[in-house]
Amino acid sequence: MGLSWQQGPLSTGAIGRFLVPEPLPKRLLYVEPLRRRMRVRFGESWIADSERVLLLFEPARYPVAYFPEADVSPQVLKRTEHITQHADLGPTSWYSVQADEQHIAARGAWQHTNLPSHAGDLQGLIAFAWRAMDAFYEEDERVLGHAADPYHRIDIRKASRNLVVTHQGRVIADTKRPLVLYESGFAPRWYVPRADIDEAALAPVKLQTFCPYKGLCSYYSIGEARQAAWSYLDAYPEVRRISNFVSFEPDIVTVHLDGTQMSLAAGQSVVPHGPDRNLDIAEVAPAPTPVS
Repeated sequence: MGLSWQQGPLSTGAIGRFLVPEPLPKRLLYVEPLRRRMRVRFGESWIADSERVLLLFEPARYPVAYFPEADVSPQVLKRTEHITQHADLGPTSWYSVQADEQHIAARGAWQHTNLPSHAGDLQGLIAFAWRAMDAFYEEDERVLGHAADPYHRIDIRKASRNLVVTHQGRVIADTKRPLVLYESGFAPRWYVPRADIDEAALAPVKLQTFCPYKGLCSYYSIGEARQAAWSYLDAYPEVRRISNFVSFEPDIVTVHLDGTQMSLAAGQSVVPHGPDRNLDIAEVAPAPTPVS
């Protein structure tokens, strides 16, 4: 997703290539200033507040925010004996994060302690485990799921192409007014208006997932074809055009676009990865206004 995830240029499955005479290393790490104020809330306290956050991009991971130690509240971090080894950045020391007596995260933060010379930008910086903290904010807006990738982009275009969805001979959808959503690192996804769908064929399932860029996603089965379709019933304002439209999995049901059968293209699969997955649906509920 974006720069280093899915099929981005720094990912392990990039669809493009750098036009250079010699092969690049298989793993490229990239760091840059976020250039946004970011805050971390744990319990009732703001434990970090910085305009000097660095984002680390590494292959097959979402970007990770690193805070200068001076921008972390004093006495919050307690070094533990737990040490891990990062494949590229060396030994990593873990901290317990304590906001008060009730809010303690045993391994809530980490720091790379013996960085190679070429990675000195991360010297002395602290990263917080996303799932261990209560909330992250950019200015006064909560950021859910993981640090937002500034290279992630979504474009939505209307089309007049004929998209037909069938399953076991039954026409599920037939439209000449689909929307196509282009998202960084993913192949295009086609969305169908409800009026052009046989909604009696859609059986809602309990599964819901969350996209930091589009919002809360609901799923449908079609007969025995489980999770064959999905919809963002109330998509984020930035992608409001797909709200309540339905998209179909071309590897589960049959989808034709202008008579050509579609297949699951490389980059269309969403692969859960890292501590920022398995989000609780409660996390997408409206957050309280930050305390000054």
